Amino acid sequence: MTLIPQTLRDRLLANGAKSRDTGAFDPRPVAKLFTPDAGATWLLSELDPDDPDLAFGLCDLGLGCPELGHVRLSELAAVRGRLGLPVERDLHFRADKSLGTYADEARRKGRITA
Repeated sequence: MTLIPQTLRDRLLANGAKSRDTGAFDPRPVAKLFTPDAGATWLLSELDPDDPDLAFGLCDLGLGCPELGHVRLSELAAVRGRLGLPVERDLHFRADKSLGTYADEARRKGRITA
C-alpha cells in the first residue's frame, strides 16, 4: 500500500510546481502523516516535480520544535515507532488554513495540533 495515493500526489506535485514558479506561495497542507506509536507528525504541502520523492511541509518529530523542511517519502515509508508500526496517513485530515499558519501555531505550542 502506498503512503500517499495518486490523487494526493497529483495535488502535492501541482503545489510543488507552483511553489517553484511563485515566490510567495503558502498552500494548505495536502496530507497529514503520523506515527501511531510515537509522537511524530508531518503536514505535507508539496512534492518536488523534479524529485517526487522529496516532500516539503511541517515536520514534528515530537521533540517540541516543529519546523518547516524537506523529507523523503521513501524514508518515511521505512520509519517505525516504538511498537514497530509504520507511518500512516490521517484519512480524515482536511486542512483549514495555510501551511505557514499551521507552522506558526505549532511553534507557539511546541507541536502540531492539526
